[in-house]
Amino acid sequence: MSIEDVVIARRIAAQEAGEQVVPDSYQGVTKQRVREVLTVIDRATDNMVDVVYSLLCDELSWYTRAARQQLRFCDGASVAHIGTHVGILQRERNIKLDREGRDYWLKPLWEVGAVLKVYLDSSSAFSPGHPVAKSSNSAYSLSDDFMAILQAPEAGWRALADTWMEADVQRERLALQAAQAQETAATIETPHSRLIRLSRDVYAPRFLVGYEVVYVDDGDGDRITDAETATLAAAGLELTIDDAMPDVLLLNPEIDHLWVIEAVTSDGEVDIHKKQSLEAFAVRNGKAGVGFTTTYLTWKKTAERQSALKNLANDTYLWIHEDTSRNMHIKQ
Repeated sequence: MSIEDVVIARRIAAQEAGEQVVPDSYQGVTKQRVREVLTVIDRATDNMVDVVYSLLCDELSWYTRAARQQLRFCDGASVAHIGTHVGILQRERNIKLDREGRDYWLKPLWEVGAVLKVYLDSSSAFSPGHPVAKSSNSAYSLSDDFMAILQAPEAGWRALADTWMEADVQRERLALQAAQAQETAATIETPHSRLIRLSRDVYAPRFLVGYEVVYVDDGDGDRITDAETATLAAAGLELTIDDAMPDVLLLNPEIDHLWVIEAVTSDGEVDIHKKQSLEAFAVRNGKAGVGFTTTYLTWKKTAERQSALKNLANDTYLWIHEDTSRNMHIKQ
């Protein structure tokens, strides 16, 4: 049974018993206070208000192994958990918030440090950051200093919010959060991270002579950092949330030509849709063209994926790390 089905059943049971589905406050914070605080920091859409309210929820975690450790929903909730809390509990509908909308109802909150990215690690504790791309253990929580504003007395919270939004304070806060996330990431190299590294450090120097790396997406694709934006800008490129984020993006400055590498351990090959999207990206940015390579770690993984999907786009390349010397051209 899916998390949505479980929560729908829970909501119906509460409604039939004449009980409130969602309390008027969590941890002493009402939804009205959430809206007031988010208004001050210019983040007061209905979706963001409900997302923050969900992250105040102090019932046991919806991650089974985190709940065994007596961790709570507010300690770390996935996109699915948050979307379900908002859509099915708070709004009393039978559908959760659309995951694809997270760039509009989560991203603006973590960009100012109100929401933190956290990760449910092997010890069933939440660590800072999202070190594993597209992992179901990637979650979110409210930052301690933002919680302090929400829970502050009526007479004091506005002054706290004003200080919290000052540019210098915000930069320091985000720098600290980034450093904490990097500490977590440094302890973990996932198969996907490893394949991205091998694609960049082994494949590219051998088969893409003259190309320079301008972007590496070794997170969960949620956010382009300021440093990455500056590097892209120097190359005459702008990536937006509507673009298909490549795992590795390279540029040959002499011929002004791009190359995209997609490192596949679970999904994400260069299929026709991704190829067309990134060809449009190259045109929009005034580049001479773009080439493509899909990489895998092993022949076994390649066979598992391609025997079923056969989705590698025409006129792209295939590289398999355990067969390092060959760069295979897909031609239909």
